[in-house]
Amino acid sequence: MEKITNISPDWQKWIVDNLGRGCTAQSLIDVMVEKNFDPMFANAIVFHFSTTHKGGVSPVLAAQPVAQPAVASNGVKERIAANSYRYETPRFKPGNFIQTNDRVVQVVSRVEKPYIAVLDNVFSHEECDELVKLSQARLKRSTIVDPKTGQDAVIEERTSFGTFFHVNENEFIARLDRRISEVMSWPVENGEGLQILNYKVGGEYKPHFDYFPESDPGSRVHLDRGGQRVSTLIVYLNDVEDGGSTVFPELGLTVGPKKGAAVYFEYTNSSGQVDPMTLHGGLPVLKGEKWIVTKWMRQRRFG
Repeated sequence: MEKITNISPDWQKWIVDNLGRGCTAQSLIDVMVEKNFDPMFANAIVFHFSTTHKGGVSPVLAAQPVAQPAVASNGVKERIAANSYRYETPRFKPGNFIQTNDRVVQVVSRVEKPYIAVLDNVFSHEECDELVKLSQARLKRSTIVDPKTGQDAVIEERTSFGTFFHVNENEFIARLDRRISEVMSWPVENGEGLQILNYKVGGEYKPHFDYFPESDPGSRVHLDRGGQRVSTLIVYLNDVEDGGSTVFPELGLTVGPKKGAAVYFEYTNSSGQVDPMTLHGGLPVLKGEKWIVTKWMRQRRFG
């Protein structure tokens, strides 16, 4: 039976009423999945209402960087139409190839709204292996930004282990930082340090946003360090045997992990608006493990 990916007024009322009574978001998601809702859709819709109902953010999702994603009830086209984000000419370069100082990166496919590009040949296999090797002894349980305090927090919704490399930390990292800057068409100094993540079997990151919602008190700490995040590049450092795709549930888009390939997306325009259509997550690893590197770019110099 085909999974349900739309929400009726009765189900909307049920979600809001139960959140108002103090039910956890996860308990509502579990019920919806049992009723044949698509798991990612259920997570996204409960996520939406947990940030907009008058009772505030539910405890289960309180540690995620949340905004108010524009989720409508009748599919992707209606949700895009309801989105107030003003799309501009992408910062990303046109064409099928990107010539960096030391490598030619292939543009495999694009989505225009929101702007997403799937890339190949971003890193060589040797570079992927070197990043994994350098990271293994530095891994710690991954955290997210608590929207109330701005502090790092460990949550069940993110089950990876990771580490960071400072911008230009060594010659090898500096070479990757420069190439990534050229791919993302944004200055090296505006980038956060490379984040390396490792997901074992069952590891996942449920749908979330990479930008910092200005309405969250904890966001101010991070916005003061270079402004809003404007774009993300996720590079896959290994071939995953099964699972581990990057999913954009609002678009019905998944990108499978391929060693050396990447997915790029933009979500902040020149007016400072942020795009809720870039809700994304990492699907569970079903077999093997997944290694990725993530690069976030800021509006201004990061530091």
